[in-house]
Amino acid sequence: AGMIIFMIFFVTALIGLTLTSGSDPLLDPAQIRLQDKLRPPFSKPNLMLLQPEELPALGIYLLGTDDLGRDVFARMLQGAWVSLTVGFVAVGISVIIGIFLGGIAGYFGQRHIRVDHLLGILFLMIGMVLLATHFAYAGATIILITAGLALYHIRIKVPLKKQQTTWKRMLQKDTLSVDTLIMRFVDVMLCFPSFFLILTVVALLPASIYNIMIVIGLTSWMGTTRFVRAEFLSLREQDFVAAAKALGLSNLRIIFRHMMPNAVAPVLVSATIGIATAILTEAGLSFLGFGVPPPHATWGNILSDGKRFIFDAPWLTFIPGFAILTVVLSFNLFGEG
Repeated sequence: AGMIIFMIFFVTALIGLTLTSGSDPLLDPAQIRLQDKLRPPFSKPNLMLLQPEELPALGIYLLGTDDLGRDVFARMLQGAWVSLTVGFVAVGISVIIGIFLGGIAGYFGQRHIRVDHLLGILFLMIGMVLLATHFAYAGATIILITAGLALYHIRIKVPLKKQQTTWKRMLQKDTLSVDTLIMRFVDVMLCFPSFFLILTVVALLPASIYNIMIVIGLTSWMGTTRFVRAEFLSLREQDFVAAAKALGLSNLRIIFRHMMPNAVAPVLVSATIGIATAILTEAGLSFLGFGVPPPHATWGNILSDGKRFIFDAPWLTFIPGFAILTVVLSFNLFGEG
């Protein structure tokens, strides 16, 4: 049942893209008809007050109109495509990051990397980001890049007392395990309330559907990382991995060609449920006014516009709310199945 509803939603989103896009769409979600504002579902347009080009293409307002007289059916169709795009792209970003980090952590496990190399790479990355985005910080950029190169090529020796903490022992060895490094970073990311983190980042960035997709994707990869790591910890002990290593195959080929197909099951479950979470997150952001900016219609901002007229025009609240409920539930049931 979840799969059937998902397929209906997918087809509806494609139809919505076809009917509501272009310079002269068949169903214009941005067409304002103040003469016909807050019309109930299945009502007919006011032929005496509207111009011929303002008449709805279907001859009736299938799902009514909003406070500006815009056709709710056309806006729901456009919102379906926006929700589908945000869900799939955001989950695609999170799955790619999760597979990469989880695979590295699970495959290399307790192999160690040098702390000075790690700090050097970190400084180099920060320096390159500053160089690419803020030319005014040229002095700081040069210092960071120089420090990064120095740390990468020079081992740091730290004098330590006989009684040492765990962290000092790490520094004395001058190494950290790959698994420890990645999983502690995952733990740190899980400490942040995701929705409030997304709200903060979105508030600082320009309003854009692309920023919404990227931010949701970059804050939702931790679960996939844990799933993939757990599968890799089991798979790396299997005979086919030992045979691949004996044949001299590269680590990347073993990870992505031989181990990843066997670890994909929990990733698919995580991705399916993640799409529902991304759609729900986007709807929440749009409802609060931080989501996809106008003139794009999303189910969240349709719901937000309707909250002022919940008694005068309840369809503006119940139609997008029921659509969000149905689609999110279908993805969750599909993923569980």
